[in-house]
Amino acid sequence: MTRLPYLKLVLATLALGTVISVVMLQVDWFGDAAATAAGPIDTLMEFTIVISSFVFAIVCVALGYALVKWRVKPGDEGDGLPIHGNTRLEIIWTLIPTAIVLFAAGYSWVVMNDIEDKQPDAMTVNVYSQQFAWTFGYPEAGNKWSEGEFHVPVDQQVIFKMHAQDVIHSFWVPEWRIKKDNVPGITTEAVITPNEVGTYQLICTELCGAGHATMRAIVVVEPREDYEKWLAGLDGEVPEDLLLTADQAIELQKQLQGTEQGIDSSGVDETSAENVDQS
Repeated sequence: MTRLPYLKLVLATLALGTVISVVMLQVDWFGDAAATAAGPIDTLMEFTIVISSFVFAIVCVALGYALVKWRVKPGDEGDGLPIHGNTRLEIIWTLIPTAIVLFAAGYSWVVMNDIEDKQPDAMTVNVYSQQFAWTFGYPEAGNKWSEGEFHVPVDQQVIFKMHAQDVIHSFWVPEWRIKKDNVPGITTEAVITPNEVGTYQLICTELCGAGHATMRAIVVVEPREDYEKWLAGLDGEVPEDLLLTADQAIELQKQLQGTEQGIDSSGVDETSAENVDQS
């Protein structure tokens, strides 16, 4: 059997992997960055691009060499060699991808732990999502609220607590990089520190119904003085129905329907004490 030209194959793989990596890294995959988490996340993305480029190069070089070296000669109609496997090769191509995946998982874990580390002075914003609108509450300011727009001070860590009122939604501001699902019945959190003054868009990235594409909100990052002024101008508190979970809202609706319609739509409340048979 012909000995494989390992050195040439390795050099070809390195060359092709390098070219692919350089080309792929020229693309601005995420766009502008406006939060402290953006840098580590972008670096993690670039790392996975480079690793993927070299894995792709290995496959392409091996496939190309096999197609050229062992292609069927003209007029050859015989069967191939009875090869039943190569244990050493199978172990190698199992261990190497496993090591790469474990390293990438560990690196991702370190990045997530770093960007989600909560600071003592972090502020909290409650995010309420429902088809097809966003609402925001500020518990540290008397539970004031705003609809379709929220403001945060620049260079201030914010803990966004997500509440879904009906179906699953997803909180995403592209410039902040962080994406978090809003799931009915549970509260999820996103820890973000905006570091660039500007106006951005909050986008729902989980298909949530016919109006999904229109479910957006305005995000304003501004100096603290301007934020405090805007917050002082809010005059309403978060409505009580937004503080209910999806199950609680359904139960309340059933109770209201029973009170309004009563027995056979007569208006008599069949659940009241005087209308219940006490015998």
